[in-house]
Amino acid sequence: MLEVPILGLSPANPVIVGSGLLTDQERNIRRLLGKGAGAVVTKTIHPSPPQGLDERILRLPVGMLNSTTYSKRSVNRWLKTLRSFADDRLPVIASLHADTPGELAMLAKDVETTGCRALELGISCLNEEDGLEDDNPDRVYAYTSEVRSKTALPMSVKLAVGEGLRDRVRAAIAGGADAITLSDTIAGAAVSPTTGRLELNGVFGYSGPGLKPLVLAAIWQLRKSGIALPVMGCGGVSSGRDVADYLSVGASVAQVYTALHTDMYRTLERILAETRDLVGPQAAVPGSTEEAQEAAI
Repeated sequence: MLEVPILGLSPANPVIVGSGLLTDQERNIRRLLGKGAGAVVTKTIHPSPPQGLDERILRLPVGMLNSTTYSKRSVNRWLKTLRSFADDRLPVIASLHADTPGELAMLAKDVETTGCRALELGISCLNEEDGLEDDNPDRVYAYTSEVRSKTALPMSVKLAVGEGLRDRVRAAIAGGADAITLSDTIAGAAVSPTTGRLELNGVFGYSGPGLKPLVLAAIWQLRKSGIALPVMGCGGVSSGRDVADYLSVGASVAQVYTALHTDMYRTLERILAETRDLVGPQAAVPGSTEEAQEAAI
């Protein structure tokens, strides 16, 4: 497979490991890259992650629910880890969020000092104590533009599919985004067969195969509307066929995460092999960042 330019990186293939519990440790990230991942996105780094929450995952026949939020590792510890990745020239994307745009911008500035080469703004997590009831264009623009004012690092803004997506994408582009990651988890729930109550005691983030058709449609619609910014497709990737499908509708690369909760390294190797057989040297990113921004605004 050819190198796939994204966020100033040149991953050897279009299979990117997405942000989550599995990317909260340096050894996992290094081994995932050693197994062939094109790049890895860290667990979301937050200067003051929520404390005392009941954070769990629930496996479903069609994916997974999770009530997790952000990495509990300190910013200073992450800065040291990111510096180590940068020293080794590893294609690692730092996922970041904070309680305010100003705090996120300062965190991004600190991360830039490590030599980390790319960011993903994980601003759409719905698992915080108060949830994320209204991810609107003004909010997306505020976070994106504030970060852009403090760093020149290439960054992707991670959004969830749903109402007003095109306006949120345009807000991210106007704020200075270099790419979009689509999609973050969406609201999901499961009922306990023994108690009749909601598992995990509420509505939390759903990921898995059921998300893929929604994200494929969203990316196709974004491309049809003229938005050419690079997109990292994310949702329900468990095979090379899924990766190829994302590339077919206009994604630049595909992120895999939930499937890796089962036999992580072997699953990744299988997806990479299947992708290689299906995609070969045809993987390509639609449009340059500059052209994409001009077309989308």
